[in-house]
Amino acid sequence: MTRAEWLLVPGERGNTATRLDTRRQDGKAWSEGNQAHALVHGATYFTELLAAIRRMRSGDLLLFTDWRGDRDERLDGQGTEIGTVLREAAGRHVVVKGLLWRSHLDSLRFSQKENRRLGAAIEEAGGECLLDMRVRPGGSHHQKMVVLRHPGRPELDVAYVGGIDLCRNRNDDATHRGDRQSLPMASAYGPHPPWHDVQLALRGPVVGDVEAVFRERWQDPAPLSRSPATRLRALMHREDTDADSLPPQAPDPVPRGTHTVQLLRTYPNRLLLGYPFAPDGERSIARGYLKALRRARSLIYVEDQYLWSPRVVACFARALARYPGLLMIGVIPAIPEQAGRLTLPMNLVGRITALEELRRAGGDRVAVYGLENHAGTPVYVHAKVCVIDDVWASVGSDNINLRSWTHDSELGCAVVDGSLDQRQPRDPGGLGDGARVFARELRLGLMREHLDVQGAAGRQAAAAPDALCDPAMAFGAFEKAAAALDAWHEAGRRGPRPAGRLRRYTPPDLSGAQRALATPLHHLLIDPDGRPLRLRLRHAF
Repeated sequence: MTRAEWLLVPGERGNTATRLDTRRQDGKAWSEGNQAHALVHGATYFTELLAAIRRMRSGDLLLFTDWRGDRDERLDGQGTEIGTVLREAAGRHVVVKGLLWRSHLDSLRFSQKENRRLGAAIEEAGGECLLDMRVRPGGSHHQKMVVLRHPGRPELDVAYVGGIDLCRNRNDDATHRGDRQSLPMASAYGPHPPWHDVQLALRGPVVGDVEAVFRERWQDPAPLSRSPATRLRALMHREDTDADSLPPQAPDPVPRGTHTVQLLRTYPNRLLLGYPFAPDGERSIARGYLKALRRARSLIYVEDQYLWSPRVVACFARALARYPGLLMIGVIPAIPEQAGRLTLPMNLVGRITALEELRRAGGDRVAVYGLENHAGTPVYVHAKVCVIDDVWASVGSDNINLRSWTHDSELGCAVVDGSLDQRQPRDPGGLGDGARVFARELRLGLMREHLDVQGAAGRQAAAAPDALCDPAMAFGAFEKAAAALDAWHEAGRRGPRPAGRLRRYTPPDLSGAQRALATPLHHLLIDPDGRPLRLRLRHAF
C-alpha cells in the first residue's frame, strides 16, 4: 500500500492557492511521522487541554478557532472555566490568538452573544480574539482546532482537531450522564443531554500544518464582516476588528510516530472577496472521502451528527453497489437536536432520503443505530468519524451533509498508520493494504463502548485477537446487541437490562404533506448547497 492510494496527492485537493501542499521539502501533500491520539468524549479532551495550557509560559503561542465558545464552560471543575484559563494564559504572556465565528443572533438559537463574551474576556487579559463572519450567506465557520507551540520546548507542541467545541453540553464522559452546564435541546435528551464526541490530539510535523491553516485564516485581509449593521455593532461593543501580526512560524516539530496525517478542508467559493488561500473554495473533505471510498471493500464505519443529503451519501451508495461484500454501520443521533413541529420534519427529511439511497444500494448490508445511556436517555451523537477497512480514518469538524462538504468552513484529519495491526490481519478485496493500528483501534474503541465491553474485557480484547476485528462479526455484534435492547424496551423493561447502548434507528414516518413542506425548507434553511451555479452544473466534488 502507498499513501497515494488513500490520500490526495498534490493537485487532487483542487486548490492550488493553499500552502498546505507546498510547505514541505519532500513535496508531499501530507505529513509523516506523527502521533495521533483519539480523545473520545469532551471530558477526556478538556482534561488534557487544561493541563497542556497550564504548562504554557511567556512567549508560547496558543491559537484556536471555534464555532461556539462559552467563557464559563468548565474544563475540569470550579476555576477551570475556559474564559478564565485563556485569560490566565494571556496574563502569563502566552500569545493567545483566537478566531470565533461571529454567529447569527442568539434569538435564532445561535451563539453571537456568548462568542462575543469569550472574545472580550481574552482581549481584557491581553490576548486577541476576532469574531469572524467571512463566510457565504447562511454559512458558518465550523472549524474546531487548538494549536499550542512552545519555542525552546518543541517536544510539548500539540494540535487538537475534531468535533468538540469549547462550550456547554460538551463536557461528558463514557457514562453519558451529560454536561452539568447544559444548553436546551429536544426534550427527549432531558435537562443534561448526554453527548458523544471525538477530538484528535496530534503531535509531530502535522502540528505545523494545523498552524498553517490557522495562519491562512488569520491573515485574510478581507473585513471580518461586510454587513454595515454588524460593523456598527462591533464598533458599539468596542470589538477588535483588525488582526495583529503573528510571530514567525517555528519549524515543524520533529517526527515522533508512525501516523501519516493529511488535513482536509471545506471552504465555500466566497462571493466578491474570495479567500486568498482558497479563491475558488476548497472541497478536499469531499474529495478525500471520494478517493478513500473507491478502495472500500469490507466495512465502512461512520459516527456522524447528521448523515444527511442523498447527493453526499451517493458516494457511499456507489461503493456499496460496486462491492457486494461491503458492509456499512452508521451511528447517529436517534432524535434531532431540535424536534419542534416544523423543525423535526425539516431535520428528518434529509436523513430519510439519504438512508433510502443507502439501502437501495446496500440493502441489509447497511445498519444504522442510535445510542442511549444506561438510564435509557438518548445520547446525542456529535462525533464526526469515519473508518474505512480499518486503514483510512477521518476525524474532524465535518459532518456527512452538504453544508460540511460545500458551504461551511471545516477541518478534518485523514490518518493512515504505517503500522500493520497483527490481530486477524486481512487483505480486503486483495488490495494488499492490511488493517492499520490507528484506524482499527479507533473503531474497536468506539464499538466496545457502544457494546459495553469496556474495562477488563476491553483491555483483554486489546491484547488478544478480537472478534470485532472481523467486519462480519462486528456487524453482527451490533445487530444482536440492538435487537436485545429493543426487545427489552418493548417488553416494558422487565428483567435485567441487556448489555450495550445501541438501538436500531427507525425514523418516524413523514406524511406526504410533511415531506412536501419540509423538503424545500430543508434545502433552503438547513442544508444549503451554497455553491455558484457554474459549479452546480458539474460534479464539483
